[in-house]
Parts: sequence; C-alpha cells; structure tokens
Amino acid sequence: MVDYSKWKDIEVSDDEDDTHPNIDTPSLFKWRHEARVQRTKEHEEEKQKLASQKNQYVKQLEDARAKVQKAEKEGSPNLDSLKKSLAEIESKTENIKKEWAEFEKKEKLMPWNVDTISSDGFSKTVINAKPKRKDEDMTEEEREERMRNFIKKYEKDIKKYGMLRKYDDSKRFLQDNMHLACEDTANYLVIWAINLEMEEKHSLMEHVAHQCICMNYILELGKQMDVDPKACVSSFFTKIQVADQDYKKAFDTEVEAFKSRIRTRAKQKVDEAMKEYEEEERQKRLGPGGLDPAEVFESLPEALQKCFETQDTELLQKTISEMDEDEARYHMKRCVDSGLWVADAKAAEAEKAAKEAAEAAAKGAAAAEPVYDEVKGAAKSDK
Repeated sequence: MVDYSKWKDIEVSDDEDDTHPNIDTPSLFKWRHEARVQRTKEHEEEKQKLASQKNQYVKQLEDARAKVQKAEKEGSPNLDSLKKSLAEIESKTENIKKEWAEFEKKEKLMPWNVDTISSDGFSKTVINAKPKRKDEDMTEEEREERMRNFIKKYEKDIKKYGMLRKYDDSKRFLQDNMHLACEDTANYLVIWAINLEMEEKHSLMEHVAHQCICMNYILELGKQMDVDPKACVSSFFTKIQVADQDYKKAFDTEVEAFKSRIRTRAKQKVDEAMKEYEEEERQKRLGPGGLDPAEVFESLPEALQKCFETQDTELLQKTISEMDEDEARYHMKRCVDSGLWVADAKAAEAEKAAKEAAEAAAKGAAAAEPVYDEVKGAAKSDK
C-alpha cells in the first residue's frame, strides 16, 4: 500500500480556496510567498547553525579523548582536570545531538511547498579529466614506479590493516581508507609476509597472509562484478561472516595454500641469500691466481695437507722432494695461485715473495717451476 498522508499538507501560496472576496488576492499571494521564503531562510540558517555546533563539539570531543588517553599513558598530573573537561564536552555534545534530533523531527513535519515538493532527478557537473591508465597499458617500469609511490605514501596504513584481527575492524578500516582496496596493497602484503617468514616470525606471517587473501577476494569480487573493488569491501566482509560451510572451507583452503607458497618462496630466498653470501666470501678468499684456498687444500694429497695444517716448512720440503716431479709442480702451482704458499717464506723478504706469487699466477704453469725448485733445493741442502 502507498502512504498518501504526506501529500495532505502542501503549502501553496496561491491557494484560492482561502481567499476572501474583499481581500486583494494578488497582494495576499505575494504576502504568503514572501512569508514562506522568509521562514525557509530562517529554517536553513538554524539548520546550518546547529550542524556547525554539532560538528564543532564532535571535534572537541575527539580532541579531548585523545588528550585524556595521552595523559593516562604518560601519567600526567593534569589527568583529573582533563577528565573533567572531557565530561563537560561530552555533556554539551549530547545536548546538541538531542537538539539536532528534535530539529530533524520538526523538519519532517513541516508542510511541503513548491520549492521542496520535488528536486532535480539528475544534476551534476562533468569535468573532462585525464583518464587513469589501466595496468595493461602501462610498462613494467611504470607499474613499479606507481607501486613505489603508493607504498611510500600508504605503507603505514597497509601495515595497520595487515595487523587487524577482526573482520569488522578490517571492514571499518578499509571503508575509512578506500584507497587501500587495490592491487598494490595486495602485492605489498605478499612481500611483507615473505620477509616475516624469512625472519622466522611464523605466527605474524600467517596473520598477514590471511589479511592478504581477504584483499585478494575483494579484488577478485570486483573483477567478477566488473566494478571498482572499493565497492566490494562491505559485500565481502558481510559475506565471509555469514558464509556457508563450503564458502568458508574454500576460503580457509586458499589461506593455507597461500601460507605454503609463502614458506616455499621464503626458503628459496634464504637459500639464494646464503649462496650469494658464500660466493662473496669465496671471492674474498681467492688467491693471486684466482683459486679458492679451501678448495685447493681439499684437493691436496693427505701428506701435503698435514704440512699446511702443522705449518711445518721442513716437513713440506721433505714431502715435495719425495713426490713425483710433475705431481709436485702441479700441486705447488695451485698452492701459489690460491695463496696457500708464498714463494719466498723468509720474513725479511715477505713483500718480494708476495710479488713473486702474483707474477706466478699471471705466468701460468711456468710459475710453479722456481717454486718447486726452491722447495726441492732446500730439501737437498738440509740432507
């Protein structure tokens, strides 16, 4: 049934049913119109005044509450006076809200007139603005630059969303920060989750992963409905809280699968980092000929290994003299190229020995000849 009662009281300035024959009708219509316009003007002024006061008290209330919270944390001596001030502002805010409610009630009971009985069906201003470029129209560098700028601006908000625990809190936060309902937020959450897993913060990673899947569901819902994801925030959180068993099971399965992918990727990145670190350390160890002393040492015969372990020069000379000549030259060249052996071991000629080792590395196999002869000659002279 249609309620027609609201059409009963319509104020019309030129209603001739109330006009007396002895009254100048045009003057009466004009007076009625002017009186109605004046009442409308006063009504709007009162409305703006009340709205301004209400907004002012609400702002003061928020500031007062923030000051009290700060004072409680810091143990300020002004806490009592701040609480008293807060109570006064709360009382005033409550009163102005009651006045506003009464005003709205009064406004609804006012009779309609020619100015309020209808409104424009469509009234808008269109400004030709440069349209946003779609992802598929952007280069990889442009997308990366856009994401860097987005993260730089909203990283704090994204992390706050990632730490929320309740669906209602997430819903409310995203509705207050609609700019976060986008692909860049989801991408940042993925990176953050991987880093948390690499830092072995497993519990926190799992929670961020859950928030990331929520964002992905919102984005996917927007694609399916062909609308901006911002319009799907409320729909998703309402649905997930009252979802049937199958929908909830599918969501939980996706969350677990995503956690597994995060763990796998984090392990890969740790392994890659370890390999990179080991390679950097190996490069630092390389001798003048570009060989790794650790690898060269492992390839030496056991007898030579014992010589280097004990740092016994006499034993080294003796071992070299007893080895096959070609094999001895091969191993001594590798020792020189890796820095395990310096050609002249005398302390007074250390600098010269280092230079000879570098030259030996540059000359190749021939560099091992004087080294071998020196060691073998020293061994003969000892005998």
